[in-house]
Amino acid sequence: MPTVSLLRAATYDVAVLSQSLEALLAPLGGMAAIVQPGDRVLLKPNLLTGARPKHECVTRPELVYCVAKMVQAVGGQPFLGDGPAFGSALGVARNNGYLPFIEALNLPVIEFHGDRYSTSNPEFQHLRLSKEAMAADVVINLPKVKSHVQLTLTLGVKNLFGCVPGKMKAWWHMEAGKDSDRFGRMLVETARAISPDLTIMDGIIGHEGNGPSGGTPRPLNILAASQNVFALDRAMVAILNVDPERIPTQRAATALGLNYTLEELHFPLAQPEELQVPDWKLPSQMMPIDFGAPRVLKSTFKHLYIRWIKEPLATYTHQS
Repeated sequence: MPTVSLLRAATYDVAVLSQSLEALLAPLGGMAAIVQPGDRVLLKPNLLTGARPKHECVTRPELVYCVAKMVQAVGGQPFLGDGPAFGSALGVARNNGYLPFIEALNLPVIEFHGDRYSTSNPEFQHLRLSKEAMAADVVINLPKVKSHVQLTLTLGVKNLFGCVPGKMKAWWHMEAGKDSDRFGRMLVETARAISPDLTIMDGIIGHEGNGPSGGTPRPLNILAASQNVFALDRAMVAILNVDPERIPTQRAATALGLNYTLEELHFPLAQPEELQVPDWKLPSQMMPIDFGAPRVLKSTFKHLYIRWIKEPLATYTHQS
């Protein structure tokens, strides 16, 4: 029975937030149960864009800072990484106020580079994923709670799409965007391949409406954590009172036998019904996953993809 830890948390003040995170992880055994001395630990926030720093559409730097300190306290070696579709991880982080926190901890920020990895699903034997994520001893996934104009919600599973190198994200939008269920399966298989050791959800302030960047901030006062990213997403969908059938990643997780009912989850702290948000705003209008891209652009990505798949498959190194 996967454990999902849920907690009320109302501030990003680092002293208070640190205490909240300690309480949140206590039912999971604390950070020491996740990270061993000497482990290289990837912290994977949502670094979507540097263009809207006040719109709460990225993981807050205070949360990443507090988690990094917890990792260091148990002897781990944290580093920060993401694969923004536009710009660099460091540039997006800088524009969103990360720099003072990065400098305070001497926290390395890396850019992702891709390699091909085999999966257990024959439909996706060609996933191109971050070598840095696959080589990390521990992956801590740090998503932001947001609505999404293409996928309804973006939570823990979708955040791991950031471990796909930038141009390959565009390819998948072109290749699978006409079939939301296939796109959802690709996202689920990406999450399963990355296999994060811990996911901590930044729901103190979410982003509702026309996300992932065009919506509005919404205080939720929620922190959530689990070692099972699929269980955590299922709990958050229930908290936001959204039908799982509306969300491609939820449909795909169910179809692949990776999803849960709430009765199959263990909630040692707050219960989902205690935190429920009855009026969470979803997008006012959904957008095609493939962006309605013209045929010539799709053809360009097809040629790039054919070149990429000729590369030999890499082998897994990260084990959760």
